[in-house]
Amino acid sequence: MKYIIIGLGNFGSSLAQKLTALNNEVIGVDLRMDRIEAIKDKITHAINLDATESAAVSNLPLRDTDVVVVAIGENQGANVMATALMKKLNVKRLISRAQQGLQEMVLEAMGVDEIIHPEEETAERWAKKLNMRGVVDSFELNDDYSIVEIQVPNEYDNKTLKEIRFREDYDLIILTTMKVTEGKNDLGCAKKITNIKGVASAETKLYKGDIMVIYGNKKDIRKLLEDQEKKDR
Repeated sequence: MKYIIIGLGNFGSSLAQKLTALNNEVIGVDLRMDRIEAIKDKITHAINLDATESAAVSNLPLRDTDVVVVAIGENQGANVMATALMKKLNVKRLISRAQQGLQEMVLEAMGVDEIIHPEEETAERWAKKLNMRGVVDSFELNDDYSIVEIQVPNEYDNKTLKEIRFREDYDLIILTTMKVTEGKNDLGCAKKITNIKGVASAETKLYKGDIMVIYGNKKDIRKLLEDQEKKDR
């Protein structure tokens, strides 16, 4: 996977280094040269440029990049401008950082679906979430076990957990399922709302587009994701 991290403060630099450690290609971008010097030997590439300037951004390999993360924190105006520019350039997947309610509403109004709250979420959690295809979110319990949110695969649509034999085939437990619907934020802009359906049972039915919350060993979770990726090819 190829990532571009815009903004190399504490959160951005930590995320860039953790993604690099997971064997991804990571390009770090910042306007401050001291941050570039501090990280240049720890990630794939470190570039000094102004991510709010269209001409400067044109030098980045955006078309070949899987995920762009706007991690600018101290300058909310620059964050919004860089995010708007990335949105205009139609990057494949755009994630942006928000520090307070109004900024988050502005990003939602721009159509940014994935928003980071560094004060609540760790760079390590996001690195693992981004590094595993198909994972919506994750929570690490210890070195071996995690709870992850995964989109329901097409082949599970309209089937019960009993029919799928999830525990038998993967030794994983589905704790609950969630349905994502469209709602409105305080500005009247579209916002995704997640509705939890309750504790799952053998008779719980899965539907395409829903999210299943899974508990299990990381190696078993990775096997499930790898099997699904092979089937989707």
